[in-house]
Amino acid sequence: MSSSPLPAWMTTAAKEARARFQGAGMALTLGGEPTYVPIDPQGPEWTVAADGPTKLPLARALARELQRTSLPGSLCFFCPGKHYPGETNPRWALRLLCQRDLSPLVPWPGAGPLTEPAQGLLKAIGTALGLGLEPVELQDPLAPDRQVWAVPLSHDGFTWASSPWPLEAAERLLVATEGPPGLRLPLQQLPEGVPRQVLTLDQTSEGWGLFLPPLEQDSFEELIRAIAALLASKALTAPDLSGVVPFDLEARWTVLGLAADPGVLEINLPVCAHWESYAHWLMQLEAAGAEVGLRSWKQDAAGKTSGTGGGNHLLWGGPTLAENPLFQRPGWLVALLRTWQHHPSLSYLFGSDPVGAASQAPRADAIAGDLLDLELALSSLEQLPEGDHRQAIGETMRHLQVDRSGNSHRSEISFDKYWNPGSMVGCQGLLEFRALETLPQAQWMAAVALLWSCLGAQLLDPEQRPTKLMPHGQRLHDRYLLPTVLWQDLEGLLLELGLNGLRLDPELYHRIWAWRFPLLLQWQEGNCRLWIRRALEPWPLLSDMPELGAITSRFVDTSMERLEIGCSGGFLEHYQLRLNGRSLPLQRGVVIPEAAEALGGVRYRHSHLFPCLHPQLPVDLPLHLTIQKRNGTPVACFQRRADQPEFVVSSNDHWPPQNDQALTTWHRDDICVDLRLS
Repeated sequence: MSSSPLPAWMTTAAKEARARFQGAGMALTLGGEPTYVPIDPQGPEWTVAADGPTKLPLARALARELQRTSLPGSLCFFCPGKHYPGETNPRWALRLLCQRDLSPLVPWPGAGPLTEPAQGLLKAIGTALGLGLEPVELQDPLAPDRQVWAVPLSHDGFTWASSPWPLEAAERLLVATEGPPGLRLPLQQLPEGVPRQVLTLDQTSEGWGLFLPPLEQDSFEELIRAIAALLASKALTAPDLSGVVPFDLEARWTVLGLAADPGVLEINLPVCAHWESYAHWLMQLEAAGAEVGLRSWKQDAAGKTSGTGGGNHLLWGGPTLAENPLFQRPGWLVALLRTWQHHPSLSYLFGSDPVGAASQAPRADAIAGDLLDLELALSSLEQLPEGDHRQAIGETMRHLQVDRSGNSHRSEISFDKYWNPGSMVGCQGLLEFRALETLPQAQWMAAVALLWSCLGAQLLDPEQRPTKLMPHGQRLHDRYLLPTVLWQDLEGLLLELGLNGLRLDPELYHRIWAWRFPLLLQWQEGNCRLWIRRALEPWPLLSDMPELGAITSRFVDTSMERLEIGCSGGFLEHYQLRLNGRSLPLQRGVVIPEAAEALGGVRYRHSHLFPCLHPQLPVDLPLHLTIQKRNGTPVACFQRRADQPEFVVSSNDHWPPQNDQALTTWHRDDICVDLRLS
């Protein structure tokens, strides 16, 4: 499902948005985190686990393809990634690293075996840095034939330093766990006062590797240059590189990452100075993935496609912290947050199936309930003058853009990486839009990012900014979970952008909408039309479930599903509907008050898995939808079973008996009925 070239209207809208940002003196950067899976995703690493036997080889294959096509001469580092409670080891990440202009950081030879004594090579690296190194030999209990040498190496911002590492024979053992030797060192045996920064060299018959210690960016580059010069002078082949790559706070590099994440391979795109660059990287990634057997969508046995389930987070920031527009324009930032709150289509239409408070990207108003605290916060920030207000904005919003547990990372618009000095990664000046799913085409993902950019550009005009939050109330999890209502909301936004000189083609966004909410039934007789689409359903959070002695997962009840049922005005004049024998009410004017079409939703229980809420309640399947004339004469009956997503024609023998009791809603103003209610 590859993308076609980007249409001209995209480029035109992107140029207009960029011109408006430039006219306002704002340099807004974009970053992305699309996720990929194999064509045939077998194994727990492609369902629930972060790692497994096939993930790293595929990641390395994709890294090599990207080096061949997009980042020639880049260095590839195997790095420790995030470490979560309950997981034995940190997750890994591969990072491709080159200069900002895509030129190589240093000249680098091809890989191959080491033809020099390992201990002597480490000493030569020390000589190049102006100090003597005394490497110690270590043993690998998992690979007795591997030679490992290690030496303390640190930099205090002025000079390089090292020290002897006296170890008894019994202490010269790597930790017996997975990963490169540099991550398995007996660091607890370092002398007191010696920094836990160690340069490690390992060698096998297949090749050799270097693990670089954690360093600041300048000293990291100096060490890389020293190693590259030494390799060139001795005509040596290159090692496999691993270690800790420092943050590029000065925007000197282009960095592309590939990270292990539950069920997917996450790609951390390079920081992009504008939308065109972001779209370019998505297209390059799609092509490289196709070459190695990775793609941005899944397909089930019936041929139905879906997203990877791993998200496609979009990040906004600035070229440097000093130039970051998210620090400088509090009024504009408040307008962004209010606009996203006004339009649930931005929260739900492009995201993954789980929505609501227990999802990975809950809306702030879904968590807060009462909008008072959120409105007070936005109003106070809105009154700040232009200038650097990173501390005030970060300290205000990180407590409100959270999930129910107070986690500032799991939020629709996350301030986790904005300005949070208490977090190791929390001072990057980034705003992360998390309610986005990886889509089956790079062009579609680029179109969503373009919509975001155009909305940001439009809100530069104070006349276009909303002044208050919208009290959606119960409608947020009733009407706005139905596809037709979401499309009407997005269509209004697209029309508004077009009237303001930022025209986006609704047809492409409608294709994304139709893919996201596929038709399950379409019936028509003359001007009488009936349709059913898959809709959204919030999944409630369950209590903690201990697993292997630690709480490693957030369990939710996935037993409920929701359908949208709609019909034309002509259908309502001649027909009525029954679901499982009970009359099904539909309401006119849900989307447009004057429209003749009618709409409703149905919540039902499709599974009975452990753990779940209400384990005593039965499953509502199969569903029987009966069309009958107004005089009660049945016309057709359709059935949906647990093993099929679409409704199929049901034989007369399986038509359910009529029940005089109508289906009901929980709240008076709801339009979605709940089959669990008697």
